[in-house]
Amino acid sequence: MSGFENVKGIYFDLDDTLLGYWVASKKALSQTFEVASPASVSPAQMLGYWSEAFAKYQTEIKTPEWYPGYLKSGMQTRNEQMRRALALAGIVDEDRVTLLGDTYGRLRNENLVLFEDALDVLNLLQQKYHLGLITNGPADVQRQEIAQVGIEPFFDPILIEGEMGIGKPHATVFDRAENAWNLRPHEVLMVGNSFHHDIVPAMKRGWLGVWIRRETDVPPGKTSVESIPENAVTPTATVSSLTELVGLLS
Repeated sequence: MSGFENVKGIYFDLDDTLLGYWVASKKALSQTFEVASPASVSPAQMLGYWSEAFAKYQTEIKTPEWYPGYLKSGMQTRNEQMRRALALAGIVDEDRVTLLGDTYGRLRNENLVLFEDALDVLNLLQQKYHLGLITNGPADVQRQEIAQVGIEPFFDPILIEGEMGIGKPHATVFDRAENAWNLRPHEVLMVGNSFHHDIVPAMKRGWLGVWIRRETDVPPGKTSVESIPENAVTPTATVSSLTELVGLLS
């Protein structure tokens, strides 16, 4: 018995689970730096500076200095990353910060698309299961993504870090998700690309966890997908596509 036969509700993560966030981000960064980099810095150099700034800044996002603003809007942190990238190039230019941040935000949105099997899978699963969405990120960015790819009607509830004031992997988020359906833990499945934010907290509370791993799920500056630490929990299953998920549930 796999345990999947007991599933009555499925929660999905959004970025790099249902849509290709890092693919869109990297395309947008390249396009942005091609058209809006300072004359003294090449697009390739700017991408390197951005990646360096991103690696450090991501460790600060959840601090009191940045987190309240981050929850509400992606603009503040998006521009701060551009500001820090320019600083690494020896440039202080607020007009350029705004130009780069706005250009990147617009181009990233334009490049966001669902994975090719996502709509078919969601249409199939909604006939049998409760479907919900749990996603981290600023309220405005996550809502924009959901609206752009047209998937809001599939999910109830939609739990967004920026709207709740707290995100995965906090237990409060999973309490709220579980209570929304009044299901028992073994009847709930979490599908996500983050081992630490999706799979570990879900399985600790008795949910099933399907870890979706794609070769494209690599942030700028990284060279490989996330790996499982030694002595960590083992996902119920690991897949490379949403189509494989359907096979597990069949």
